[in-house]
Amino acid sequence: MGRYLRLYLHFLRFSFSRAMEFRVDFFFRIVMDAAFYVVQIAFFSVIYRHTALLGGWDFDQALVFACGFFLIDALHMTVFANNMWWLPIFVNKGDLDYYLVRPVSSLFFLSLRDFAANSFVNLLLASALLAWALARYPGPLDAPHVALYVALLVNGALLYWLIHLAFLIPVFWLHSNRGLGETFYVIEKYSERPDRIFHGWLRRLLVTALPFSLLASFPARLLFEGITPRLLAHTLGVTVLFFLGVLWFWGRALRGYSSASS
Repeated sequence: MGRYLRLYLHFLRFSFSRAMEFRVDFFFRIVMDAAFYVVQIAFFSVIYRHTALLGGWDFDQALVFACGFFLIDALHMTVFANNMWWLPIFVNKGDLDYYLVRPVSSLFFLSLRDFAANSFVNLLLASALLAWALARYPGPLDAPHVALYVALLVNGALLYWLIHLAFLIPVFWLHSNRGLGETFYVIEKYSERPDRIFHGWLRRLLVTALPFSLLASFPARLLFEGITPRLLAHTLGVTVLFFLGVLWFWGRALRGYSSASS
């Protein structure tokens, strides 16, 4: 464990030093993500001009939900997104070989080696927006519930990475992730909306096989409605099952991988 921590600290130092070499890109990404936050808050503001409730939530609850999603998205963009973008390229070009021979977990190295330092500023911004939304919330929020909520948002970021990875691993057989990648980003939009606006088979799909509604909606429900053992067990259980499933899927893909030297 200590060796992995030291390795990740090296990743951080390298990523920050490289980001400062391209300062235009650094500040452009900050502005781009900040604009995304403004658009999302404006979207809910417009919706609540025409209705008092959306999926059973008022505007203050929807604002906390939206800012929770901002935190999950910022975590993913900071820690995982760049690495996920490069993975199909490494597989197709045979560059994956260089990572498979290293004396650490290949999944750890490929998922965490590139820390997006420019998105780290947006992670701080998303954290500030969430703190603001929680502070202005008119209902009672005690420290244990808020701490559990933040922990579940971190779990949501982990689940987001696992789902994204599950959509990328088929590149080992398909040699192109364009179709599945576009499908992922289309379905991912459902995580930006409260889960109770969906019904029937779509909602069941979004809380099980494609659990995008577990990212931010379920943590918000546990915050507003109190700790429900069933919801908590469902959220953590799906995360564990996805983690084990992705580990198996990754191992299966590596066994079928044709390296550049083969």
